[in-house]
Amino acid sequence: MDFQTEFKPLTVQPQEIEELSFQMITDELGVHHFTEEQYPVVQRIIHASADFELGRSVVFHRDAVQAGIQAIQSGKKVVADVQMVQVGISKPRIEKFGGSVHVYISDPDVMEEAKRLNTTRAIISIRKAIKEAEGGIFAIGNAPTALLELIRLVKNGEARPGLVIGMPVGFVSAAESKEELAKLDIPFITNMGRKGGSPVTVAALNALSLMAEKQG
Repeated sequence: MDFQTEFKPLTVQPQEIEELSFQMITDELGVHHFTEEQYPVVQRIIHASADFELGRSVVFHRDAVQAGIQAIQSGKKVVADVQMVQVGISKPRIEKFGGSVHVYISDPDVMEEAKRLNTTRAIISIRKAIKEAEGGIFAIGNAPTALLELIRLVKNGEARPGLVIGMPVGFVSAAESKEELAKLDIPFITNMGRKGGSPVTVAALNALSLMAEKQG
């Protein structure tokens, strides 16, 4: 039996759905403080989360957007903290410029070293990543310990990322790690508070790769 619902979608065309969603976001967000180059990133973050509070809490380093675009166009590596972030990234746009996406948290050597040192795999994966992805983009959406370790390495002069997208979600150290990131004078995109996660981290990076593609 064919049951019919009373609700009918406004459109079933994917491109129209996205365009309508973006227009609704712009209308509902209203007046904001983001620049013209920052707004597409915020728009996609809200689109991925349906969370305007999260969107309004996004913070950019003054050079973040252009640094991200330049890193992508230069074929720099992208490092994700977990597989969920890696899977969501639009790899064809990264690979178009010669880049690649990596996640180290499940590598056997990382797991072994984390066990030996009695610490998190996220921390050890960042230590491995900085040796292989200098000038790359670090996309951290789940592990505050990974972000804090990256911050420590930057402060010590051991890490030189091209851009840090640090938006881990959670209760233990998540908000604090983002506050620490926002104090650094390196290109970063983050948000204040406990919210964040893989979808919004991916959304920010995909927004940048779209801009890189358009400019490239």
